[in-house]
Amino acid sequence: MAVLSLATLLTLALGATAQASWKSNIKNVVVLVEENRSFDTLLGGLKYNPKIDGVRKQPYCNPVNVTNPDDKRRVCARPIAKNVAPDDPNHSISGVNMQLFGTWHPNETAVEAGEEKPTMQGFVTEQMLTYHTDDVSRAAEAINYLTPDHVPVFNAMAENFVLFDRWFCAVPGPTNPNRAYLTSGTSHGHGRNDADFDISALPQRSIFEQLSEKNITWINYSNTTGFLPDAMFYNWTVTSGKAATNVKPLSQFYEDAKAGKLPSFTYINPECCNYWSYHPPSPVSMGESFIKSIYEALRASPQWNETLFILTFDEHGGFADHVPTPVNVPAGDDLTYTENAPDGKPMTFNFKRLGPRVPTLLISPWVGKGVVVNKPVGQTGEYTHTSILAFLAKLWDLDILTPRVAWSATFEDLITGHLRTDTPETLPEPVTW
Repeated sequence: MAVLSLATLLTLALGATAQASWKSNIKNVVVLVEENRSFDTLLGGLKYNPKIDGVRKQPYCNPVNVTNPDDKRRVCARPIAKNVAPDDPNHSISGVNMQLFGTWHPNETAVEAGEEKPTMQGFVTEQMLTYHTDDVSRAAEAINYLTPDHVPVFNAMAENFVLFDRWFCAVPGPTNPNRAYLTSGTSHGHGRNDADFDISALPQRSIFEQLSEKNITWINYSNTTGFLPDAMFYNWTVTSGKAATNVKPLSQFYEDAKAGKLPSFTYINPECCNYWSYHPPSPVSMGESFIKSIYEALRASPQWNETLFILTFDEHGGFADHVPTPVNVPAGDDLTYTENAPDGKPMTFNFKRLGPRVPTLLISPWVGKGVVVNKPVGQTGEYTHTSILAFLAKLWDLDILTPRVAWSATFEDLITGHLRTDTPETLPEPVTW
């Protein structure tokens, strides 16, 4: 039998203690998934920490016509994004292909081989094509960004907690496929917001089913109007009866937070898509009001000292980001998705690429203040929506749902052993412009 040295035994003991510590400190996880903003658009102008990879310090420009190299006109990102975006950018998978690759039809084999790479140069072109406009100023709204003065609530949250500046959405496409990946590790071959999401037709196992199997409490609080709450994407939620018992109106969240009765896992759907969700035409200022209300309800809750609040966005919504998206990553399964691109030709996607960066925060009295997290250290994957599932699997000893979840980076190393007493009780008031 091998004899371990005293140093090795101490290292193992300390590692086990650290793992036990972060698990015992976090009893409640709250996930809020907002809508349709890229990192650069919403947070690319933040300046409190020089580590932030935004667009404030270096120019980010797109050609007006990425498909025509003879057209030398260019549009550069400026800090003049509007409170209410005048247009909702295309965020279908083929439209995002144009934004990332400058074509609706990238060669997926060449992409996987590293021979064709995302250049992030087609956002202005796609906006002009989508809205059949020659108005470059109008199309530039897809690439313009906000300043800290525009988003005082988000800025304050980032300054006080943990900001990821390399967190990618799971699918380079629309809302529901991304939300399915976030809650089950796959979209089961769905690449658009089709009718299956409206009739609870998705057959795969989800985080909600996993938690119920382990007798871990959960509630999906929802104020959504255009879609079903995310837990109800799944056939199991309906057939098990959990749709009647575990899906609650958002007003119940505020009551439960105040009374200290939040479940172990709280999942929040915002209204979509006119007021609080950030999805155009939702005003940014109203989105700020909403996340302020959620944070302050949690901060005032008797459960605050055992809570981890994860705030993210389901997808970039067609808004620009300058960081190339990861390619050749594991899909959730072997299913593919096909749609007709705007040129009428079919485009097939295999889910082996991530979408653009989206704003993401870890908020808790157990995380550091003003921490900016770049690429994961000591892990092979990236931070993406399925990182939440991978983290929950470690926290509550759940099995891994899909290959994408297994690949995803986790963030338990960002949970400290120190309970902070300096977390703000309230956040700044939103502004309009």
